[in-house]
Amino acid sequence: MEVAYLLLGSNLADRAELLNQAIALIAARAGSVRSYSSVYETEPWEASPDLPFLNMAVSIETDHNPYQLIDILLAIESELGRERDGSFNAPRTIDIDILLFGNLIVDEPVLQVPHPRMHLRRFALLPLNEIARDVVHPKMGKTVSGLLEECGDKLSVEIYKPLESLA
Repeated sequence: MEVAYLLLGSNLADRAELLNQAIALIAARAGSVRSYSSVYETEPWEASPDLPFLNMAVSIETDHNPYQLIDILLAIESELGRERDGSFNAPRTIDIDILLFGNLIVDEPVLQVPHPRMHLRRFALLPLNEIARDVVHPKMGKTVSGLLEECGDKLSVEIYKPLESLA
C-alpha cells in the first residue's frame, strides 16, 4: 500500500456536491480515504474570475500503481461530467490531480508525479498543508509547509467549509 495525496477542484454546477461525489468514488475505486482538508474557495489560475473553484486535498492509501490510479481518477472525472477540450484552464465539473505518490518521481508525458506546478499554487499547497505539512516533496527536498511559506502565488484562497462540516 502506498499513500497518495490528491487535489480535487470544481468550478461548475454544485461544486461542493461534486467534491463529495468524487470522494465517495475515490474511496470505492482508488483506495481508502485517510484524511481530507477543509474546502477552500479559490480564485481561478489564469481563468475567468467569475467561476471560482472549490478545492481540497485528500490522502488515500492505495494498492494501485500511479498509472492505474490516474486512469481511475480520469474515469471518475468523466463520470462526473468533466469534458476535456484541450483547454488548459477551462471550467470543469471536477478536476482530480495526483500531487504526491509516496516518494515516487514520475516524469513522463502521460503522468508527472509530484505534480509539476504544485509548489507554485497556494490553492494546492494550503489544503495539502492541513493534512501533510511535514511530508517532503521528493524532488525539491522541502516539506509541504516549507513550500507553502516560499510560495509567491497571491491569488485568493479562502476557507469555504472547515473539515468537520464536509460530507
